[in-house]
Amino acid sequence: MLKISGESLKGETQFGIDPLAVNYLSEQIGEAAALGVEVAVVMGGGNIWRGEAAESRGMDRATADYAGMLATIINALALQDGLEQRGIDVRTQSALQMQAVAEPYIRRRAIRHLEKGRVVLFAAGTGNPYMTTDTASALRALEINADVLLMAKNNVDGVYDSDPNENANAVRFGNLDYMDALNMRLAVMDSTALSLCMDNDLPIVVFNVFEPGTMGNILTGETVGTLIKGRD
Repeated sequence: MLKISGESLKGETQFGIDPLAVNYLSEQIGEAAALGVEVAVVMGGGNIWRGEAAESRGMDRATADYAGMLATIINALALQDGLEQRGIDVRTQSALQMQAVAEPYIRRRAIRHLEKGRVVLFAAGTGNPYMTTDTASALRALEINADVLLMAKNNVDGVYDSDPNENANAVRFGNLDYMDALNMRLAVMDSTALSLCMDNDLPIVVFNVFEPGTMGNILTGETVGTLIKGRD
């Protein structure tokens, strides 16, 4: 399971979708699929809309979150097109009913698509407000029996003890325990998602998706970024 943030899709632009970023991500996903790995992707939407930010400006939180779900569908369609242009068989499933542009999310159908070698894009989060796409990625990963959750970050190559963009002496963790990540309140993913992974022993790899070849390296067993799992 690959979680792609909206920040990744905006690439070098300030807002929206950068075609160069879409092309790059499509290429990386295609390389992973070519290894024979079943690949599913959960899309974020922060490059277009952030529910929490809208709430802070007075908007009803549930309404703001539904708007954010629509943003993830836009991103999924952009990535779907990028994959199809490379001849990759792909299906988009949405937790919100939008049958004109995406299949409804059906767990068994998603698993069948993966078994047939198709890349599956999951959009609209869990379909519920107050739930982030981080939580959606953990939930969908468990539902499809994924072996690992890959958290693709935009120009951040792992988990640090402080913000590396603000602290030149920030230290990157190679391995991290779920509970330590929770207790230190590190900016890995939201606590609900992290707890869900911990309770179900789903390993997480946090890596820089814009470092060429990283996805392939992870899938072939190389140590990349930060691995979060339970204590041995």
